[in-house]
Amino acid sequence: MTTMIAGSPRKARRSRGARRTAVAWLFLAPFTLAFLLYTAIPTVAALGFSLTDLRGTDLRHPLAVDFIGLDNYLRLFRDESFLRDLLNTALFVAVGVPLTMGVGFTLALAVNSGIRRLRGVFRTVFFAPVVTNVVAVALIWQYAFNANGTVNEVLGAVGFAGPNWLDDPDLAMPVVILLGVWRNFGTAMVLFLAGLQAVPRDVYEAAAIDGAGRWRQLRHITLPLLLPTTLMVTVLLTVFYLQVFDEPYLLTDGGPLGSTESVALYTYHQFGSGEFGVSSAASFVTLVLVTLVSVVQFRLLRPRT
Repeated sequence: MTTMIAGSPRKARRSRGARRTAVAWLFLAPFTLAFLLYTAIPTVAALGFSLTDLRGTDLRHPLAVDFIGLDNYLRLFRDESFLRDLLNTALFVAVGVPLTMGVGFTLALAVNSGIRRLRGVFRTVFFAPVVTNVVAVALIWQYAFNANGTVNEVLGAVGFAGPNWLDDPDLAMPVVILLGVWRNFGTAMVLFLAGLQAVPRDVYEAAAIDGAGRWRQLRHITLPLLLPTTLMVTVLLTVFYLQVFDEPYLLTDGGPLGSTESVALYTYHQFGSGEFGVSSAASFVTLVLVTLVSVVQFRLLRPRT
């Protein structure tokens, strides 16, 4: 009798635990299903495609393709166009990330301390490029940087003959990077602003009492305390620029002469030409690059205790 009484609570607890587990899985089911259908299964399939010679002509007989191992990856690193696009992507990261962070941080400082009135309006204005339709923006930039566009009209008004920006291999890349900076500085500003507002005011007051000026406060208080925010902004922007696609595609389609083609755009062009195996391999090269760079950034920028 005692055993039965003692066993009943255990069974009841197990039953409640089983019901809670079932309810939890029920709530997780929509996300799990969507993740499997739109992320996990396509990723595994793309990995399989990257190890075959699948082309657009093979779609009617997908099981007749040949397994070629790492040949697609070796082909990529023997392709001068792909190597050029790797350098282009590295340039996007090396120039775009510091510029975006610099503009975002400067505006965050201004909104946090320098701008007193209409602070909410300025935050909205600075963040607007992030949510603006990129296709409409690209059309405006194409017109502005045309040979007869707004930028050259302004240069002509002050006595300079403006070039044909988007048709010059040396000038097209700066214009594309500038568009990327314009689209993303709002994200950096909002994140830096949140980090600045989390710094206790009494720390600055104590530093001011000790004679620290604005520059010393920035160097010895603001920047060290913003290190977690800086890490997050750096990783987010680096991942964006490593996968940059919209800006070069909409402005120049990778031209002129491939000078603005990124790895993501190369992947798209390979897919469009029916080279599905090569396109899948290029996408996994991008994935490896993003992972490696993110790990290195976390190692270098993570806060030290």
